[in-house]
Amino acid sequence: MEPTQESVPDDGAAPADPAAAPVRTRQTLPPKGACWYCDKPLDNVRRFCDKECADAFDEEKEYTR
Repeated sequence: MEPTQESVPDDGAAPADPAAAPVRTRQTLPPKGACWYCDKPLDNVRRFCDKECADAFDEEKEYTR
């Protein structure tokens, strides 16, 4: 008896690839010298003062689409 291969419909979805993840809105923001969420002063490289502000920004943008 030979093994059988089940047919799986091709929905066009590629396997999960972290490198192909969609770009988050916060990654497209230019640094402005202050946190984009709480306006705390920052250097001219960072966009958010900490992870909590970055996550809150993402969550707010998701709900205000």
